[in-house]
Amino acid sequence: MTGSIDPKAFFTRLFAAAVAAADPAKTIRAFLPEKPRGRTIVVGAGKGAAQMAAALEDAWDGPLEGVVVTRYGYGAPTRMIEVLEAAHPVPDEAGLSGAKRLMESVSGLGPDDLVIALVCGGGSALLPAPAGSLTLVDEIAVNEALLASGAPISAMNTVRKHISAIKGGRLAAAAHPARVVSLIVSDIPGDDPALVSSGPTVPDMASRADALAVIETYGMQLPDAVMQHLASPAADAPKPDDPRFAGHDVHVIASAARSLEAASAAAEAQGVPAVILSDAIEGEAREVGRVHAAIAREVALRDRPFRKPVVLLSGGETTVTLRRSGGRGGRNTEFLLALALGIEGISGISAFAADTDGIDGSEENAGAFADHGTVARLRSAGHDPKALLAAHDAWGAFDALGDLFAPGPTGTNVNDLRAVLVR
Repeated sequence: MTGSIDPKAFFTRLFAAAVAAADPAKTIRAFLPEKPRGRTIVVGAGKGAAQMAAALEDAWDGPLEGVVVTRYGYGAPTRMIEVLEAAHPVPDEAGLSGAKRLMESVSGLGPDDLVIALVCGGGSALLPAPAGSLTLVDEIAVNEALLASGAPISAMNTVRKHISAIKGGRLAAAAHPARVVSLIVSDIPGDDPALVSSGPTVPDMASRADALAVIETYGMQLPDAVMQHLASPAADAPKPDDPRFAGHDVHVIASAARSLEAASAAAEAQGVPAVILSDAIEGEAREVGRVHAAIAREVALRDRPFRKPVVLLSGGETTVTLRRSGGRGGRNTEFLLALALGIEGISGISAFAADTDGIDGSEENAGAFADHGTVARLRSAGHDPKALLAAHDAWGAFDALGDLFAPGPTGTNVNDLRAVLVR
């Protein structure tokens, strides 16, 4: 039966199932708080924040007001909640203005008021709010250094929240004494809500010493003003035991784990057994690609550790350490090109990787498709796949073959979906 499956159509159905499982319109109702005696203010940020706001409006029986910030082109129609757009992955002035609007919207609230925070992946870049005497230029420099460092998202956000006036629980602290309920779509391996969008409403125990350790470990060169700030008590973020957070609630309403389970069910419905390797895979994209390729080869050639046919599923967020500049592509295409090199010539293996928010890196694709013939087709078209991988131009490789996957913005973000089909 699996021999008749069109891999691209198969993977597209798995992606659709994963995204549907993270659709806020389907998940948000189960986590609605009780209505307050006072006002209900909505704040939020992320690449799916506008869709979360629209879903909340449909589910909420009462007055709402507030503002959320999303990426340019990711807006959605809302009636009561204002949607602002800003730049991602590099912050801009619009994001700076949006962060200010969020802080203003929660100021002056009382104990009878309720703040509903809608947070999903992407908010770290969308809410620049330089702390102290730092500037937007400083925050942009930090963001660019983090993106090029190869550090995992958890480490990146530890740094981000210690140079910010809104991240690391500071937005929730500004809302005191109002109650804050955070509804979170997690794109973080392990689903720690304090790390999603650098936790504007959820504090954690990370310290500025931890931030400095990340900078040292990954050899980042940051502006002197940033290093001076991190060396001072002004960088300290509020801790979870701060009394301003008493009575707050945090709910993860969608996650990679749930989306992988939905993708697994979609595969089984098409007659393909599925195995979820992990929902929290991190590391260099090309190295993760090589490991997935090795497992797929073992299945294809020896029927171990799983018997074919099978689709291997994984989630989480890999990273790309930029060793050269100028390449086009994101972590999912880099993962796939490395995997394609590892399965070259072994028939019956197809693969897919895409970011569930609809964008991989800075181009307009979410990811791509690959199979055992990808490398041969690249060479036939006059391209050197190893050179493209070394130049971080996996986008160029899959664009040349017509194998990019570009569904457009999905309205949610639970990080990457990777699928390797062995028939």
